[in-house]
Amino acid sequence: MKLLIVESPSKAKTIEKYLNNEYRVVASIGHIRDLPKSNKDAIDIEGGFIPRYVISPGKESVVNEIKTLAKKSSVVLLATDPDREGEAISWHVAETCGIKNPKRVLFYEITEKAVREAVEHPRELDINLRKAQEARRVLDRLVGYDLSGLIWKKVRYGLSAGRVQSPALHILVEREKEIRAFIPETYHVIVAECFTKKQERILFTCSEQPAEKKRVDEILMIARKKSWEIVDVTATEATRRPYAPFTTSTLQQAGSSRLGMSPSRTMRAAQKLYEKGHITYMRTDSISLSETVLPEIIAAVKKEFGEKYLTVRRYKTKSKNAQEAHEAIRPTDPFKKSAGLTDDEKKLYTLIRIRTLASQMTEAKILRTKIIANTTDKTLPDFSTNGSHLLFDGWLALDTAARGDDIEVPKVVKNDPLTLEKIEAEEKQTEPPKRYTEAGLVKELEKRGIGRPSTYAAIVKTIQDRGYVTKEGRALQATDVGIVVDDFLFKHFEDIVSETFTADMENKLDDIANGEREYEKTLRDFYTPFAREVKSKDKVEKVTNIGDAPEGTECPKCGATMVIKLSRAGKFFSCSRFPECDGALTDEGKVVAPPRETGEACPQCKDGKLIERDGKFGKFIACSNFPKCKFIKKDENATPSTDITCPTCGKGKMTERRGRFGIFYSCSLYPDCKNAIKAKPTGALCKLCGSLMMEGTKTIPERCSNKTCTNHNPHKLKK
Repeated sequence: MKLLIVESPSKAKTIEKYLNNEYRVVASIGHIRDLPKSNKDAIDIEGGFIPRYVISPGKESVVNEIKTLAKKSSVVLLATDPDREGEAISWHVAETCGIKNPKRVLFYEITEKAVREAVEHPRELDINLRKAQEARRVLDRLVGYDLSGLIWKKVRYGLSAGRVQSPALHILVEREKEIRAFIPETYHVIVAECFTKKQERILFTCSEQPAEKKRVDEILMIARKKSWEIVDVTATEATRRPYAPFTTSTLQQAGSSRLGMSPSRTMRAAQKLYEKGHITYMRTDSISLSETVLPEIIAAVKKEFGEKYLTVRRYKTKSKNAQEAHEAIRPTDPFKKSAGLTDDEKKLYTLIRIRTLASQMTEAKILRTKIIANTTDKTLPDFSTNGSHLLFDGWLALDTAARGDDIEVPKVVKNDPLTLEKIEAEEKQTEPPKRYTEAGLVKELEKRGIGRPSTYAAIVKTIQDRGYVTKEGRALQATDVGIVVDDFLFKHFEDIVSETFTADMENKLDDIANGEREYEKTLRDFYTPFAREVKSKDKVEKVTNIGDAPEGTECPKCGATMVIKLSRAGKFFSCSRFPECDGALTDEGKVVAPPRETGEACPQCKDGKLIERDGKFGKFIACSNFPKCKFIKKDENATPSTDITCPTCGKGKMTERRGRFGIFYSCSLYPDCKNAIKAKPTGALCKLCGSLMMEGTKTIPERCSNKTCTNHNPHKLKK
């Protein structure tokens, strides 16, 4: 028996069919092992930054299956994705499952020809690529763990920071500060409505946009008294070249601007298209097209549009450290006009095909006309209008969405008389810089060298999931929490989380991948001074106040001035005399009710009082001296709503509770046992990981409560 291992189950059947069942094809379902969650000791720093990997929860059955099949196989080929992450997954599979002399095969498209050719030319595992991925993983864990821990102490519990997410956040915060500091300036747009001798209407805009009303009135007065004429007519033929084929970055940008899809949504659809063999690998920096497929693309253009629309181009990648896939994202069959199952997949495939074919099409030719008008004695600033007319559509015949509208202007010549019908001035104000969209942020990350193709979507998603950024329409807006975190990081760790450092570290990781830099030395050179700097911040004062409340905001209890503070829900106003006075207002000015006192003294610290608080598991009773005293009273009167014993502690019963996200079930012995699940437990245990099974949906009546277990979403496993 011969064994071939891929990442995704959806690939397995297709590839097995292409190989005429010569190979048994199984899926690792992504990574089979990783660093233990939230555990800094997972990395042996002194021993050379050696990670201590563990099998990912729920992957035990996958590992056992691969081990069993590998022992029976004469040949084992590792065919995970063709990038650093895929190389790392192959290495982990080989190490964990004890595969001797594993061979690696690469294919950038899932077609019969590509798969068969890859299988016939296996290679050794690329250890340098694997080391580069491991270095990134270790680096991100160390930076994230240390910085997040410090932010918990100095800003607020539950916040986080990261080597790549923090520079991305800084870009958005800087823009937000520019917008808040922006002072608008008044200007006037003057528009003249004129008619030619053939009674054709033209709107001219003044080249001067005066700020002062006196100057506006002067221009209007002269314009109404004088005779008008055409001063100059300039017609210029211009060309519009097609865009290069898609890279990961430009695909995400086009997905956002053209289709309104977030980067992560775009990549999900692209992943499905790749797995079904419709497009080439979707993580790439390259804009080049394979010489073997170029004739097919050329033939598709000729068939659809004819010879005059064809211009063969060969694109060269400009990025110094271009990596991942060897060519741009393109359709595997350029003649296929539609592909994909879902609406997202179909739209994205069409976009990829259009971009690929258009890159080999003739330039569009456009006639641009500029007409300048003035009074006959030239006493005014010039007034002008612009028109454009498509002479030859070229590649725009295919990419019609990029065409735009023709702006027709009347045919006039120099010195032609004009009749001024009316002239008006509209007062306007300059606008602040626009916030970044998701597409704009991805473009900016790529421009500054922050992250790599495989990380852009994750970066954009992470800063939103953390609550540091919200999406208003299509614009990304930094929240108060995001601004506070960014201010703290750039005040104390500017060198480490700056875009310069991040881009330089990406280059060093590329050097490791190319075998030009040592793994341990790279990490040690960074981490030694970094750890020292983090330790030095232990004495930094905690960020309690983040500024003064707006002028006129008074404490509802004592009338004192107020300061802005940060809570889990965002910012609020607190009395400047706190803790002597506990008056508080919400951001909207509503009075915040103080915690309800129970009348009991704290049995742990003795001088505190027990009060009722709201927590993520609902209401609970705790000491008023928190965080100095962390006593929480057990809810001894809570009646278990089920007879199901908690599998974590083996003592409590699973109890229905209500939190801010609705009903959930947790152990009756909370806070001693913090086991909690989202839906009502069924009483059964998962056969894969041993966690409680809980009620599901109509299509999936029962599923595992462990998110990381493959049995959590069984329909994915079936596919």
